[in-house]
Order: sequence, then C-alpha cells, then structure tokens
Amino acid sequence: MQVEENIRLAIRGLADHKFRSFLTMLGIIFGVASVIAMLSIGEGAKREAIAKYQDLGVNNIIVREKKMTDAELEEVRAKFSQGLSIRDAGVLRDIVPGIVRMASQAEINTDVRYADKSVKSTVIGITPDFLSMMNYRLRDGEFITEEHYEYRSKVCVLGAGVAASLYPKENPVGKMVKIEDQWLEVVGLLESKTLFTETVGELAARDLNTDVYVPLSTFLGRFSRENILSSQIQQITVQVENSGRLVEVSRLIHEILKRHHFNNEDYSIIIPFELLKQEEKERQIYNFLLGAIAAISLIVGGIGIMNIMLATVMERTREIGIRRAIGARKADIMSQFVSEAVAISITGGIIGVLVGVTLSLTVSLFTDVSTYIRLYSILIAFAFSVIVGISFGYLPAKNAANLKPVDSIRYE
Repeated sequence: MQVEENIRLAIRGLADHKFRSFLTMLGIIFGVASVIAMLSIGEGAKREAIAKYQDLGVNNIIVREKKMTDAELEEVRAKFSQGLSIRDAGVLRDIVPGIVRMASQAEINTDVRYADKSVKSTVIGITPDFLSMMNYRLRDGEFITEEHYEYRSKVCVLGAGVAASLYPKENPVGKMVKIEDQWLEVVGLLESKTLFTETVGELAARDLNTDVYVPLSTFLGRFSRENILSSQIQQITVQVENSGRLVEVSRLIHEILKRHHFNNEDYSIIIPFELLKQEEKERQIYNFLLGAIAAISLIVGGIGIMNIMLATVMERTREIGIRRAIGARKADIMSQFVSEAVAISITGGIIGVLVGVTLSLTVSLFTDVSTYIRLYSILIAFAFSVIVGISFGYLPAKNAANLKPVDSIRYE
C-alpha cells in the first residue's frame, strides 16, 4: 500500500468522523497552544528583566545607601560614619583602577507642580556622566550638561510619566515646574522606561518614568534632605571598562568604603550584570517548568489518540481482514493506522499553533503581561505533537497489523 494511499485513507477517516476526530484533537490543540503561550510568557518576562537591568547598566557597579531605621542611623552616625558622600566618590575615582565613568546621585520624594497639576515624583540630583552610563534616551531637548552642573543651573529633565501628567497636550521643554519652593526650567524629556517593578538590593521599586533629574550641585544647594541623618548622596554608580572585572572591582570598592566609613557597612554594593546572569538562570528554569507543565496536555492528548485508534481498530477489524486476505502486508496495515494517528496530531498541531499564537497576542494586548513568541517554541510544540501522534498511534497500529486475516473476516 502506497504512502499516498495511506494519507488519503487517513484524511477520509477523519472526514467521515468529523466530531469524533475533533474531540480527539482537543488534547493536542490545548497542549500545543499551552506550550506556545507558556513559553511566550516566559520569553516576555525574560526580555523585561534584561531591559530592567540594562537600565541599570550591565557594566556598572552601584553603591547604594542602605535602608535603615532612625535608631540604626543614629547608631552608625555615633560611630563616625557620615554615610555616602561626594568625597567617597572622589576617593574611589582616585584609587580604583579601570573606572571609565562615575556618577553620584541624591534623591528626595516630593511633589512636582505645573499650573494646577501636581504629581508625586522622585527628584534625583545627578552628575553629567549619568546619561552616558545608563540606557536612557532623550525624546526631546538635552540632558544635564557640565555647564548646568558647574553653574548650578535651575534646570531639570522630566521622565515620560511626569511629562504626560503635567503637560498632556504640550511639549514641556522650555516650560517651568515647581519643586518644593524652587522653580526650574525643563530642558529635556526622556523616552518612556521599563517599569521597575521589583526591588533589587537597596534599589526601591518604582516607576522610572516618574523621575525628575536636576544637576547634583543644584540639588545639594537648594533641596533639603528627607532625613537629617541620611547620607549626603544616596548612590554612586561606577562604570568599569571590563565586565570580567566587575566582582574584583566591587571587592576593592567595598574595602575602601569600609575603611572610610570606620567599618560601618551603611551601604550596599549591587552588580546588575551578576543579577542579570542570575535572573537568566532562574528564567530558564521557569521556562522549562512552564513548558513541562503545558506538555502534560500533549501527553493527555496522545492518550486520547491511542484510545480512539484502539476503538477504530475494533470497528474496522473486518476491513483489516479483507485487506490482509487480498495481499496487504502487516507493514501496510501498520502504516495506514499510524498515518491516521499522525494526521490527527498534525491537524491538531496546526490548529494548536494558531490558537497558541492568538492566545499569546491576546494576553499581551489585554493585560500587563508581556509575551514574545519565538519560532523555536512553535517548532518544539508542533514537533512534539507529531511525536506524540506517532508514539501513541504505534500500539493500536501494531494490534491491527497482528490480527489474523481469517478471524478478522469472520469478526462481527
């Protein structure tokens, strides 16, 4: 019996029992769709994580003021540590080899106002190297320059969220905003950033789009600290030339600061690159587990195929006997029934791919969950569905091929 005839018979068998065939395919359809949807959700989460850590700079080392209670701060200050300062940044720049750039920043949480509008924001005083060290992009205007920093200019750069709230229908560049009792000119507008929805070390979870940036010199001269015991600055970001030396440089930074802070570890050292590698490992495990759970549906679908094919063999026992009597070989009978099982799995796989892609796009469109469909996830899901069809179709096909022609013809 030719392969073409087997395929034709398989398709005709599906057509003759449309509803039963569809019910048999459901397990395959749901399985393939689940694998694609789960893997696309995992891939979307991975890309969000990568974007998040790129915002911190993968070649950067972040020294961050440690969060403490007032009592803990009083104890540390009593031991002569004044917390992170511009002096610390200068010492690190002078002593630590391999530093390309360095940016210091101070922060306060306050209201930013324009006309009758007000928005809660994190106002960040930064040095001019900040933009070149981070994965930030300007939508309009300019960023804080050396001239702004040197002359303590009353200027600021707005995050996309602040601009959208205060200036919904106009360009904010050139306008004025009020922060505390200070009026500042808006000189730049940033592109929208990835939402920072998790806490990484001492980095507080927040929406980066609500940040407002001002020259650090202006910040220190015109804005008061939220807590008189807090550090002069909240963060020092160090960019090194070689990512392979990040851990080594971070250890040196830790030893230098430990001495300058009189053995008070009132700071944390965060390495985004190391966090990114750890996140990628966790995401790989996460994706594997998601795919494995979804693949169970395919196994269930395969069991359904086997059950239906066993029933089909029983129904067509007389037909099998006649074909064997007129010269069909065991291999021909096996090929026929395996072809039917594969036809079911392939058809279910194609429908499952369409359902999975549609489901992934729908989830991304109507929820806050990001999805990203990779070609390999479609190929894996579809190939697995075909393997399931062959594997679970083999036993019924073997049973059909082993039927004795005489007994089969006499079967009622």
